[in-house]
Amino acid sequence: MLIRKLFGLFSEDMAMDLGTANTLIFKKKRGVVLNEPSVVAINNETGQVLAVGKEAKDYLGRTPPRISAIRPMKDGVIADFEITREMIKYFLFKVREKSRFFRPNLVIGVPSGITMVEKRAVVESALEAGARDVYLIEEPMAAAIGAGLPVESIRANMIVDIGGGTTEVAIINMFATAYCESIRVAGDEMNESIIYYLQKKFQVLIGENTAEQIKIEYGSAFPQEKPIRFQISGKEVFSGIPRPVQLTDRDIREGMAEPIWAIVDAVKRALEKTPPELVSDISRYGMTLAGGGALLKGLDKLLERETGIKVHIAEDPLTSVVMGAGKALMETDRYTKVFIN
Repeated sequence: MLIRKLFGLFSEDMAMDLGTANTLIFKKKRGVVLNEPSVVAINNETGQVLAVGKEAKDYLGRTPPRISAIRPMKDGVIADFEITREMIKYFLFKVREKSRFFRPNLVIGVPSGITMVEKRAVVESALEAGARDVYLIEEPMAAAIGAGLPVESIRANMIVDIGGGTTEVAIINMFATAYCESIRVAGDEMNESIIYYLQKKFQVLIGENTAEQIKIEYGSAFPQEKPIRFQISGKEVFSGIPRPVQLTDRDIREGMAEPIWAIVDAVKRALEKTPPELVSDISRYGMTLAGGGALLKGLDKLLERETGIKVHIAEDPLTSVVMGAGKALMETDRYTKVFIN
């Protein structure tokens, strides 16, 4: 016990948002010290890791046969145990400053719908990557804490956390979730929908990175004040030659309609299944959007129109989960009830 306490004095405790699209790390007294894509590039012949994070993301869609760019996280959980372990190890090594002999405690945000097998995979990956003790916190709870919602209050707080692989809709009060649903529809599905839409309507193929860029720059869930016209270049399906295509923001809305409405339906289900007293609180205080998907233009307006409830966007949606996990890490006595077994 004494040795563990001594190690604790010298270790650099951290919180991690191990996301499908991006991994973020929070350190005490430093804030967010890492925000990189959850991508690993490996040599298929030797198994050697060639790049991780930002550099590896550039490999997507551009690799020769002997190299693969892999997203080891799928729908918010581990799809490739070995690659995830290497990715976590790389990120932890990158941000640790003190002696690497002292292993850090680590708080990790995970989807609310995670299974026991998936929990074990997350914990074992982190331990093998160098963590001393690993604590898990559900992402919607972490997002609510990071967004500054009073999760300890008897009043109901509604959080909609839209990440890369999952959307989490939760009603939280008294350090617990009165209702929570995790759907595996989020930013990645929006990208895939754009790719499929352009292929079907315009017979043009584009890559994952291009689809994500289109979503960020021109995507919207609600008609904008001024229509936007823009041009992209893709590969013609039948001939394989490059071909420019003129598009509008309406095209992209149509392309993303299915995943967007899946999120809207999840929010409506949450309201339908929540007790009247808690819905009354939500009607009064509104709901909060977090995660990268909260930045999709017009999503707040669409949800307000469909539910009649005021929608707030977290101050920094992209870091809400890791900031909330970090706050729980720094105030463990206060937030001890939010950690999951």
